[in-house]
Amino acid sequence: MAEPTRRAVAVNSDVHFGDNVTLVEPVNLYGCEIGNDVFVGPFVEIQKSVSIGSGTRIQSHSFICEFVNIGSDCFVGHGVMFINDLFASGGPARGDKTKWKSTNIGDRVSIGSNATILPVSICDDVVIGAGTVVTRDIFEPGIYAGNPCRKLRKL
Repeated sequence: MAEPTRRAVAVNSDVHFGDNVTLVEPVNLYGCEIGNDVFVGPFVEIQKSVSIGSGTRIQSHSFICEFVNIGSDCFVGHGVMFINDLFASGGPARGDKTKWKSTNIGDRVSIGSNATILPVSICDDVVIGAGTVVTRDIFEPGIYAGNPCRKLRKL
């Protein structure tokens, strides 16, 4: 019987931390920048070229792929998935990062559990409901939900 390849849970040395950061292991962090007073729950992966603003909370089982910037005082619920590859050629880009897109999340944005965030820009002061699929940029503060995401009302 063959032995599996094992990879350790890790916080790589190329992660830049602000003050008072809390990590609940196991987490996988590499090549990212984490601001002051950030909380990262267990079973979270944050990839390189990601920036997390001060005071933000990332709950368990969330995945933040490359080229995502999250502002300050944000909340990312359990199981939130960020996507950077739109499968534009009919399948995965297979490491061709020129096909990957970026995501920018403003300040004071709350993203509910199990939301999926495609490569978009979201302005400040937005609430994204649980299970929402965000496929387009959000330019106005408010409460959004659904698949695809729709504005429900102003804040």
